[in-house]
Amino acid sequence: MGVAGSGKTAVGEALAKAVGAIYVEGDRLHPPENVARMARGEALTDELREGWLDAIGERIAAAVTDRRKVVVACSALKRSYRDRLRGFFPGIVFLYLRVDRAIAWRRVNNRRGHFMPASLVDSQFATLEEPADDERAVTVDGTRPVAEIVKELS
Repeated sequence: MGVAGSGKTAVGEALAKAVGAIYVEGDRLHPPENVARMARGEALTDELREGWLDAIGERIAAAVTDRRKVVVACSALKRSYRDRLRGFFPGIVFLYLRVDRAIAWRRVNNRRGHFMPASLVDSQFATLEEPADDERAVTVDGTRPVAEIVKELS
């Protein structure tokens, strides 16, 4: 979990491979309307995220039912979003990739072929609620090398 540009995809793909899990890219589960809004520079509301979070939760639940490990890249910016995902699997553990605004903006601005413009980075930080102490979450410096993060976690 984390803001756009925090490294969710890179870390998620590498971690899934390292632990023999299936990988789910949350961005691919956004409905076309959400993708179009973000591409226009419009931040999503809580209501617009509901169906997307449910689609992710359903993927998590299906993997758990099949006794498969699963790693999902998903912003999960608010506690209420994480609580919604917990509704599908209470044992979920979140990996929070913490980066500052400048790093996130640079990464998002430099990536190609993604619908999320750098103009939305500030809205990501405005929405972000870092995991609280009572949540099952691990916080990691998202500027560390991917291999180093994965080695620590696997």
